[in-house]
Amino acid sequence: MAGIRFQRGNHVVADLDKALTFYHDVLGFDVTYILPPNPDSYSYPVFAIPREAVMRFCVLSTETQARVMALTEVANIALPAVPHPRRSAIVLEIDDPDAVMAKARALGLTVYDEQVLRTNDGRVGREIGIVDFDDNLVVIYKILGEAK
Repeated sequence: MAGIRFQRGNHVVADLDKALTFYHDVLGFDVTYILPPNPDSYSYPVFAIPREAVMRFCVLSTETQARVMALTEVANIALPAVPHPRRSAIVLEIDDPDAVMAKARALGLTVYDEQVLRTNDGRVGREIGIVDFDDNLVVIYKILGEAK
């Protein structure tokens, strides 16, 4: 479809600094910028965030993708549990899934059992689900070979 460009995904988190121990330190995203609280933020109505909450907004990049992910910190209120089944995830191709899994486990995060990934074009790889501190799902994968 002409006229569309994907800008970024976003996860709501309770503690931005804690979340960055996963998104930056483990997954390797670069912090592009962090915006201070803005009481007039459009995020209040579109995320249905109570006005007493205090928000910060962090934009993340990779070496090859600028501003591809964001984290919205919602502080000063208790965030309700994420309903299950989960309704969204980010999916990341990772060079070293073993290192990511080990570091995620060291943070105490849930790391699901690895599964064999079979792509629609016949390639085979590895895929692993990881749940961040706020119950947001991140699926990592690595393709191991070419299509047969």
